[in-house]
Amino acid sequence: MYFVPFVVKRFMTFLHAFLLGIVQGLTEFIPVSSTAHLLIVSNLLGLPSDDRTFSFSVIIQLGTVLALFIFFWKDFWQITQAFFLGIKNKKPFDNFHARLGWLVIVATIPALIAGFFLKDIVQNRFSDPFTQGGIRLLVTAALLTLVEYFDNRKRNLESATWLDALTVGLFQVLAIFPGASRSGSTIAGGMIRGFDRPSAARFAFLMSAPILLAAGAYESINVIAMPGTHEFLPFLIIGFVTAAIVGWLSIKWLLAYISKHSLYIFAIYCAVVGLVVLIAK
Repeated sequence: MYFVPFVVKRFMTFLHAFLLGIVQGLTEFIPVSSTAHLLIVSNLLGLPSDDRTFSFSVIIQLGTVLALFIFFWKDFWQITQAFFLGIKNKKPFDNFHARLGWLVIVATIPALIAGFFLKDIVQNRFSDPFTQGGIRLLVTAALLTLVEYFDNRKRNLESATWLDALTVGLFQVLAIFPGASRSGSTIAGGMIRGFDRPSAARFAFLMSAPILLAAGAYESINVIAMPGTHEFLPFLIIGFVTAAIVGWLSIKWLLAYISKHSLYIFAIYCAVVGLVVLIAK
């Protein structure tokens, strides 16, 4: 990605970075599309729809990735430990957490392949944030409604298989397009495979961690290499820290909420916001 040098004061303020951090933290894990909201809010704040805004939005995702690792630290530690111990003992699939590690890899492959080949197409979609954000919100609304309506909610995470991981991975491909909800898509993928809502959400979050980490790391390299990095860094830090704090709270709230409530409220929200955005465009 080519990064055009810019004067930070003309691009972003600390308030912009703080507000976008809140938006990222609130919407990354709640199935309402963080990308769509960042596109819409960035446009409302008067920020340009270019490489700078795109990279800022991807990098502050690292804040929510940090929140994800902190919240599920025990899961990730057990997965990592069991994964390598299984390889060492030549019994890579005997332990649940070891199998889960392999399932994370399987779920990551489709999005990595799609992201590599569709990168230029995806970035071009950021040129029309309101249209793309509105359309993807409507798609998310339809997807959440369908999986909730046909949901059988019987399975837990311990029963996860290779086909489950591949299904969630394929649904994760939808999230590389602007405005599509990563959490909404992957939770839907898990529910289609018969997982109950909390298990589908937990599975989705564990599966999405490598992709979010890879995307944020890639954009971080671009920012480090660009002119004026020292001027841009304070804004990234504010967005990162804000997204991390708000993201942790969002995960905690969402898991508690969906254990007792349906996804219809998120579908309604996405439908309403999507229609308003398209009408007001």
